[in-house]
Amino acid sequence: MYQHMNNSIYNFLYDSVVNTYLIEHCGLSPSGSEQHGLVVHSHSDYFASISFPAVAEVALRVNKLGRSSVTYEIAVFEKDVDEVRAVGEFVHVFVQRSTGRPTASGMSNEMRRGLERILAVETKENKL
Repeated sequence: MYQHMNNSIYNFLYDSVVNTYLIEHCGLSPSGSEQHGLVVHSHSDYFASISFPAVAEVALRVNKLGRSSVTYEIAVFEKDVDEVRAVGEFVHVFVQRSTGRPTASGMSNEMRRGLERILAVETKENKL
């Protein structure tokens, strides 16, 4: 045992927090929506490890919102510790389920409204 949370678990957390937000706040129905998001990019920067049995806490925001794409920033913290343990970037492109291609009008209005709620103010401070 390596005494730390494996990198694959961070990616699982990123995917889980993003999709939970989309379902609860953006009207996504994973099996029924006309559009769904495809991950076209992801990466992580690790700053410190989280070891079992510590509890991970995850924060989500949108750094960039395009017509059919969205760039998320996800921070992973250890519960009761102020310093961030990892920061991930995750990019979705929303495509029409039937064609696998983005639509000319982009993502649905309901999706856009939900994502705008967590859109970060653009500054030179954003690292991702």
